[in-house]
Amino acid sequence: MKPLIATIVFAIIMMLSSLFNRKKEQASLLAKTLSLLLVGVSVWELIYLQSNNIIADDPFGNAQYLFQPETAWLNVLIAALAYYFILISSTKIERIGKFVAEYYALIFFVIAGINLVSGFNNFLILFLGIELISIPQYIMAGSDKNNLKSSEASLKYFLMGAFSTGIMLMGIALIYGSTGTFYINVPEFNLFSADQVNMMGLVGMFMITIALGFKVSAAPMHFWAPDVYDGAPTPFASFMATISKLGVFIGFIRLFINAFTPISEYWAMFVAVIIVLTLVIGNITAVYQQSVKRMLAYSSIAHAGFMMFAILASNESGQKAIIIYTVAYCIATASLFGILMKLKDYTFDGFNGFAKQMPFLALVATICLGSLAGIPLTAGFFAKFYVLRAALEAHPEMVWLIIVALIFAAVSAYYYFKLIIAMYFKKSTSDQTIEGLTAWEQIYYSIGAAALIIVGVAPDILFVL
Repeated sequence: MKPLIATIVFAIIMMLSSLFNRKKEQASLLAKTLSLLLVGVSVWELIYLQSNNIIADDPFGNAQYLFQPETAWLNVLIAALAYYFILISSTKIERIGKFVAEYYALIFFVIAGINLVSGFNNFLILFLGIELISIPQYIMAGSDKNNLKSSEASLKYFLMGAFSTGIMLMGIALIYGSTGTFYINVPEFNLFSADQVNMMGLVGMFMITIALGFKVSAAPMHFWAPDVYDGAPTPFASFMATISKLGVFIGFIRLFINAFTPISEYWAMFVAVIIVLTLVIGNITAVYQQSVKRMLAYSSIAHAGFMMFAILASNESGQKAIIIYTVAYCIATASLFGILMKLKDYTFDGFNGFAKQMPFLALVATICLGSLAGIPLTAGFFAKFYVLRAALEAHPEMVWLIIVALIFAAVSAYYYFKLIIAMYFKKSTSDQTIEGLTAWEQIYYSIGAAALIIVGVAPDILFVL
């Protein structure tokens, strides 16, 4: 509960700060300070729950919102990753427009939505949390007023997002009509009726899955993602592809574990089909991209397919797997977007000879690309291993799905290594201007790269708490 309150207060502080100070650097400094405080508050909440052996804290006393140690740990990771994102993206955020403090306020509101989603026990809280995550992103996507593609991205995202919200509300209404309750963890919530599945509730579950699939850009609900990520300012495209997507996944897996596991035999194949489509469309389309930014957009779709394995598993192993994937995917993707912000040419040719011009950033990019590809000794290897193992534990009959995932993991290695080859083995053919690194930025990127290696060598370090 403390992180939720703190995040909302910090968002309000950021909005009010713009009334008294319009200096962009000071707004970024305030955002960094508040995000660091948020990490401290999140750790404080986790320690409080564990030291008092609290299984589920019910701050409102009506069981609508239950804050548990597992979700508290996920919120610690989200807060830490958001802090890392702000550290490496602040200078670029300052260049987007005049309203820098308001941009950071939107980021804090998204994190507040993630806090709501992580502890929901009621469909209404889930809906509020998802919308609190989504609505600020519509604004962030269109924040670059000098770029027509940004306005186009915002309009597309808003219209399609509103449509998916309607589907989610219809699904919630159908489940309420079939069970008579909005709560997901009570005896009254039962999608079985006289040993038969309640068809109205089952259709509602499918509609909610489709709506949440849209939010995480899983195929075939992915069609908005490439255009939105490409048109949105690069820092916000990075945020939408990482922190906000993983926030929705936290609610996604919580919903399936607490509400839909008893009827997994009815939805397992449906989720498996979504996984296959996401892996196929995301990876195959990424192969043909000439823009690194669009490649990362399609890559994020492909990674949504791997994270869907945790939804398919819907067990304790799946929860642990999503934690590792959270760290591996967020740090690697945010770092790559941060490096991308240093260049003006976002094509693969723009990275030709990059290793000679910026050897340190090329090394960081190589580690990040290796992690996304799932190369051993990086966090991405164990991230993929754990999600596939969790799915196999829950559904041993779906060995074929694991094989499909491994095939497309190999496909993803092709377009990731294509970028590494451009950096190290091709000569620069253009007068590419690359923004220099500050000493602090070198420290930030070093921490990110080191984290990927440490988790890749000893993934259990994330579960010490």
